[in-house]
Amino acid sequence: MSKKQFVLYGAIAAFTLSGCTAIEHPLTSWPQMRPLGVDVPAYKVPQGPQSLSRDIEMPATEPQGKITLRQALAAALRQNPKLASASFEVRIAEAKTLQAGLLPNPEAGIEIEEFAGSGNRDGFKESQTTLQLSQLIEMGGKRLARVQVSNLQGSLAAWDYETQRIAIFVQTTLAFIDVLTAQEQLRLAEESHTLSTQIYGTVAKRVKIGKVAPLEKTKAAIERANAKITLENAKRHLAAARKQLASVWAGSSPQFEVAVGEMDAVGNLPAFEHIEQLVKQNPDVARWAMEMEHRLAVLALERARRVPNLTVSVGLQQFQADNDTAFAVGVSMPLPFYDRNQGGILAARYGIAKARQDRKAAEVRTLRAVGESYEFLAAARSEAITLKNEVLPAAQEAFDAARQGYKQGKFGYLEVLDAQRTFFETRARYTVVLASYHRGVAVLESLIGTALYSVNTASQSQQKDQ
Repeated sequence: MSKKQFVLYGAIAAFTLSGCTAIEHPLTSWPQMRPLGVDVPAYKVPQGPQSLSRDIEMPATEPQGKITLRQALAAALRQNPKLASASFEVRIAEAKTLQAGLLPNPEAGIEIEEFAGSGNRDGFKESQTTLQLSQLIEMGGKRLARVQVSNLQGSLAAWDYETQRIAIFVQTTLAFIDVLTAQEQLRLAEESHTLSTQIYGTVAKRVKIGKVAPLEKTKAAIERANAKITLENAKRHLAAARKQLASVWAGSSPQFEVAVGEMDAVGNLPAFEHIEQLVKQNPDVARWAMEMEHRLAVLALERARRVPNLTVSVGLQQFQADNDTAFAVGVSMPLPFYDRNQGGILAARYGIAKARQDRKAAEVRTLRAVGESYEFLAAARSEAITLKNEVLPAAQEAFDAARQGYKQGKFGYLEVLDAQRTFFETRARYTVVLASYHRGVAVLESLIGTALYSVNTASQSQQKDQ
């Protein structure tokens, strides 16, 4: 037989043994994005080897000038390295799915027998040469089951990406709130320092003309110094908050001038039963439906592995003595006497049972966090409204009256100082409470996966679907 005939027969045998081409791997099933931040584009690694080029990097732009929350979110979701890393995990899973669907490679071998012996077999005159081509044939649907498991792992990675997207969204929102709060605290500190300076001037004049004791001037000077210390601390706190916000979009230093937002806006809080209905939108809860599919697919794969594989071989023998040729065919398979993958199947079953409990635990944990966040948010909202409508106006009125009365000689400096401290402490407390309220909104939104103001609409829509 000529070499061309041998190659031809070998190719035909390999094609016959393989049975079919590799399974085309399906694309990863990305979950539907949660409503929270759905209108803000988030970075995803492009599919294909071109995304690995060093020339292709994440777009890096620093927000300039006045920055809004939406601009901060857009920069963070576009440039945060953790989100990009989660996106790469999806691409890694897709590549593994491709690999899982590939056929085992055929094996080529050569065997020479009856040579270098004694007598007529002292050389190669009586030798037999066998060229063999072997192919492993996976039985029991292993390859299809393996692809299904790998593809579901990719879908779970896509769920992890969605979880990371929500986390970056909330992290950015919280950092933005911290900047707004620090800006307001700096404004209050500047105002307090200015007033302390003015009051010190007023006291100094009254001491000079002999209307009050010099001790009051000393007290006013101490208050002015304390106000200056508070001002310096507020500046440092704002600088730290600005850096923290810039780090969310991987900025080395903040380039924006000022954050712009409505800290004073306090909305109506939806009923808890409406919020409770949306717990299943939380990515950590919603992903468990896909996780259960994955565990079932793992069980199917383990069951398929108990079926032995076949190894089929086709060879061509050449007898050197008379230059004859002949075909050789062989089939082999393991005998499943002992190993029938009993442990793998049992482990997969345990995995399914464990997943059921983990799913319940995730739901309970999320529901508990929603309840705690809701109560915290309700308390912050109530306190903010009371401070704004009752406490702040009263503190303002008392401070104005004390300042005016001091100028007229009706009150002493201690009364002015007490009224001033009460007024600014109340305003500072109001700022902190507003920050707590908005942080509570952000945390609660992350737990239900949607904006708080749209909860009633989402609940009504969900009820209609049911």
